[in-house]
Amino acid sequence: MIKEVSFPKDKIKILLLEGLHPTAFQEFTKKGYTSIDSSKDAMTEEELLNCIEHYHILGIRSKTILSAAVLEKAKKLLTVGCFCIGTNQVDLTRATELGIPVFNSPYSNTRSVAELIIGNAIMLLRRIPEKNKHAHQGNWLKDAKGCYELRGKTIGIIGYGHIGTQVSVMAEGMGLKVIYYDIESKLPLGNASAVDTLEELYAKSDIVSLHVPATPQTKNMIGEKEFSLMKDGVIFQNLSRGSVVDIDALKKAYEHGKVAGAAIDVFPVEPKQKGPGFSSPLQGLENIILTPHIGGSTQEAQENIGIEVAVKLTAFMDTGATLGSKSVPELSLPSQHNTRRILHIHQNVPGVLSEINSILSKHEVNILAQYLKTNETIGYVVLDVNASDGDLEMMEDLKQVKNTIKARILY
Repeated sequence: MIKEVSFPKDKIKILLLEGLHPTAFQEFTKKGYTSIDSSKDAMTEEELLNCIEHYHILGIRSKTILSAAVLEKAKKLLTVGCFCIGTNQVDLTRATELGIPVFNSPYSNTRSVAELIIGNAIMLLRRIPEKNKHAHQGNWLKDAKGCYELRGKTIGIIGYGHIGTQVSVMAEGMGLKVIYYDIESKLPLGNASAVDTLEELYAKSDIVSLHVPATPQTKNMIGEKEFSLMKDGVIFQNLSRGSVVDIDALKKAYEHGKVAGAAIDVFPVEPKQKGPGFSSPLQGLENIILTPHIGGSTQEAQENIGIEVAVKLTAFMDTGATLGSKSVPELSLPSQHNTRRILHIHQNVPGVLSEINSILSKHEVNILAQYLKTNETIGYVVLDVNASDGDLEMMEDLKQVKNTIKARILY
């Protein structure tokens, strides 16, 4: 009979930061994980360095920066969950080198962001921010000057991914004509049509909406030149990443009348905590909507994100599955009974799997199933074997395999 050697779940320490939704906690406790510390705030690098070595699982949102220094000190850390769309806040290169799976939730808040895009477009076309401001000041600004319907306008979507396509479907339902540009060939949904260049999109769009990641290639991709190519009176929105728009250029384009209205939800520099401390050159401009990075901040989205990421984290802890990982190669694993499951993460060099198999043969261990996936940096192999009480000696040998990063018995 195989002896249970996996680490007891009540001994696995979890740290959840930035006020994650209760569904995340519920998912962990449902799966038997009860040693959970939490905070409604983000942590600084110094704060993480002082505590991270005690934790096996870390859950964060977008404000906590997980640097290489923090990851290197996190000797017990087995996996990281980013309870948001992106993983920019994590040094993925170092996480990969250390064999730490990093999971996120790329789909759960797409509807929330798309709804805000459509809502902003209506508000800006009707100049609601301006009229709202005057009404609060006691001024009755009742006129139709510069106010338009959404129906019949053209929206240009830059980045036709999960959110971009959701915006496309909703926009068409509201009577908009949809065009889009993406660096990859994407099939259109509904009556949307792709354009060959960004210049063509700028020239044709009454509304321009950005949905691109933060990369060196997208940094300040919208600046003075790009605004000059857009239609006079364009409505501009950025709910993607703060680094992709030159804010000073946007302010200038608005003041000169090129941009009639804008909605900005993300900024080059954002406060770490709620409360005072936010500033932007766009503050005080009448038909500009500024929101504090809340595109995906709805109760429905946060509930879904809490479940999705916690499920991925517990699936890795319970089965070794890495489906959705942004660092360790993805493996989706079936359940096995009456076996030992061994996880081995190693540098992606020739000969490692052969050496692993030689060690198993030496210990007269029969391999019942073997799963292997690699990326450019590391390899991840999962072994289901019929090892017995002597398997701890076998594991010591596996840990000595050249180029091993991590090796452990899961169960």
